[in-house]
Amino acid sequence: MEFLKTMMISWIWGVIVWMFCGFMSVKWVLKRVNWWLYEKKLGEKQYSLPPGDMGWPLIGNMWSFLRAFKSSSPDSFLDSYVKRYGRTGMYKAFMFGNPSVIVTSPETCKRVLTDDDGFKPGWPLSTEKLIGEKSFVSISFEEHKRLRRLTAAPVNGHEALSIYLEYIETSVKSALEKWANMEQMEFLTQLRKLTFRIIMYIFLSSESEKVMEALEREYTALNYGVRAMAINIPGFAYHKALKARKNLVAILQSIVDERRILRGDKNYYSNVYSLRKKKDMMDALLDVEDENGRKLEDQEIIDILVMYLNAGHESSGHSMMWATIFLQEHPEFLEKAKAEQERILKNRPSTHKGLTLKEIREMTYLDKVIDETLRVVTFSLTVFREAKSDISLNGYTIPKGWKVLVWFRSVHFDPEIYPNPKEFNPDRWEGYTPKAGSFLPFGGGSRLCPGNDLAKLEIAVFLHHFLLNYQVERLNPECPLMYLPHTRPKDNCMARLRKKSSAM
Repeated sequence: MEFLKTMMISWIWGVIVWMFCGFMSVKWVLKRVNWWLYEKKLGEKQYSLPPGDMGWPLIGNMWSFLRAFKSSSPDSFLDSYVKRYGRTGMYKAFMFGNPSVIVTSPETCKRVLTDDDGFKPGWPLSTEKLIGEKSFVSISFEEHKRLRRLTAAPVNGHEALSIYLEYIETSVKSALEKWANMEQMEFLTQLRKLTFRIIMYIFLSSESEKVMEALEREYTALNYGVRAMAINIPGFAYHKALKARKNLVAILQSIVDERRILRGDKNYYSNVYSLRKKKDMMDALLDVEDENGRKLEDQEIIDILVMYLNAGHESSGHSMMWATIFLQEHPEFLEKAKAEQERILKNRPSTHKGLTLKEIREMTYLDKVIDETLRVVTFSLTVFREAKSDISLNGYTIPKGWKVLVWFRSVHFDPEIYPNPKEFNPDRWEGYTPKAGSFLPFGGGSRLCPGNDLAKLEIAVFLHHFLLNYQVERLNPECPLMYLPHTRPKDNCMARLRKKSSAM
């Protein structure tokens, strides 16, 4: 009997050991699949790849990425690479369906962003489907340069900013007064609506509440799908985003059709200059033609609008919210920023009403507040490039066709560049000029965000009036954060806005 008992125990242990060995063998094989598919064929070049791992078949490292960014510790994803392989500034991975290299140091980021001969846009196909195959994320360098030149002036030019400043300020003042009469609100949601109203006016000369709400609703769904896994099955974020894209195209197509009809009216341009003073982005896109006289097709116009309308309101709205929160959490910085705005108001001639670009440029401390907010929040955690040929960088090889993820977040949170990096401290910018590649809130190189000046202008105008006249009380200050698609409180910052008794 004792013998049988011993045999049974030995058999059970044998099964456990066999299962464990089988499990480890399967795990080893699965972990090698991406190596067989993407690294082995590189031959000798595989030995000069950056350190890292390619994760699991098909999903690669996406599970680790999503798990980290859906937790309270998003930086644990990159931290795991640093812990395993050291601070090399480059790591191989399998991200968004492609063999990739993640670059994390100022030097590597600068090289990838500025070397147009070596790198081209490398956004995942899933992202291209959402933003548009004819948008800036997909088109060639030459086409991008031409369209950027066309579209930058109506957004970032001095003349444009001067014209839009009055509209932005009027919109901000009206919104703040409205919110002060609300018992409570989702602060972020209201800010996004405000910035969307502004970008709609600049691009489409539209103030239609119905159109604005329809577009803004679809953009919310679109954004959730951009950083999600490309699973086109009902219930998943990417599937919802594709439906939102379809709805956005339909709405924008109707706007393009209507504008073409209006432009057929011989009195159209005289009405434009009497009512709007200048053509808007839609007019510019409809007017442009290449050296052969070819005009943009509707799909090209719509894809550019999808991209611009999205980028033109999301970052500004989030940055306004975080700047407001950070200032109220740090009274010493709030008082400095407020004192500067009071000085500007005091020095304004009595005959002059409203902000000017000259006054905006005098807001030197507020500019530090905005830069520090953009650094801490890091609205876009990465951009995608693709190696046009085998590239030697930092002692490693990036193979032709591999994607390159420029990881802004790791640069902005590098303690060697920014001591106590997660601490909001505008004073760190006093007398400090970041070296190339170490401050990238709007990207860099030839594909630097064309609306960066407009975004900072909107934020400055909002903070000017907020600091002088309002205060906000968060109703759930301990609300946990979400990090995808962008960093925000899960309750969209439920708050109560109140006008100060000493408002100016």
